[in-house]
Amino acid sequence: MSKKLISIVTPTYNEIDNIELLLSRIREVIAPLDRYDFEILVIDNCSIDGTQDKIRELASQDMRIKAIFNARNFGHIRSPYYGILQSTGEATIYMASDFQDPPEFIPQFIEEWEKGWKLVMAVKPASEASAVMHFLRKTYYRLIDRISDVSILRDSTGFGLYDKKVLDNLRKINDPYPFLRGLICELGYPIKAIPFVQPRRLGGITKNNFYTLFDIAMLGIVSHSKLPIRIAALVGFILGAISILVAVYFLVMKLIFWDSFPLGGAPALIGLFFLFGVLLFFIGLLGEYIGSIHTYIQNRPIVVEKERINF
Repeated sequence: MSKKLISIVTPTYNEIDNIELLLSRIREVIAPLDRYDFEILVIDNCSIDGTQDKIRELASQDMRIKAIFNARNFGHIRSPYYGILQSTGEATIYMASDFQDPPEFIPQFIEEWEKGWKLVMAVKPASEASAVMHFLRKTYYRLIDRISDVSILRDSTGFGLYDKKVLDNLRKINDPYPFLRGLICELGYPIKAIPFVQPRRLGGITKNNFYTLFDIAMLGIVSHSKLPIRIAALVGFILGAISILVAVYFLVMKLIFWDSFPLGGAPALIGLFFLFGVLLFFIGLLGEYIGSIHTYIQNRPIVVEKERINF
């Protein structure tokens, strides 16, 4: 009887400080799991620090290590998602390459999968990283869970196991810029959540910055909730009604107390700045929705490959 194939996918970008140790630890963890075959797929997002050379060296020593090198940097969302879709196992385990997703969870993921769970996700109610960033992330995921059309798994980073049936459904959707943590919840499969304390990054520096975090946050909102755009319409209606009432009030008071009622420039100026601030905020929000639609209709490839190794 043939063994089940399990895929392990990890994305890299300038991870020369971590990649060799990461692959070594993965191989140590899977060594006792001789009931399964494994492929370890590394998708590199056009690293410039020697990561690709190190991956080639490691892949030449172990044929289970497969590599995809992107033609350019396709961003922090498209590249990992494309790597997951290229896996061929009966189940696929996705993890970051910075050791914040510990490889030691692999056996537990597989054990829960064998019990029948199609999705086994690690969640991080606590973290050893920045307390401020962890608080902001927790607050964001509680917000998006409240406004989303479906319940979103809180405190998930995407680290976990995905059954082949789940990935087959994702391939049919063909989303070019997905919010993966929300998309799997849209499918409706029951999710086994495994809590863990997220460790600090082992080596190198994080590739996340304000823009990438803002990009993920806005993507999650516009992909899974229509509530913000409806709030924009409602706020516009309410402010319009208030403006009419205030205008009528000032007109009546001026007609009644023509000489003693001063109109003043300050209220008008403050109101003008407030209304323009609200207007610009909601125009930006509308632009996010339009940008999401634009990404879909362009129908460009998620990633263009430069090279494959060991496929």
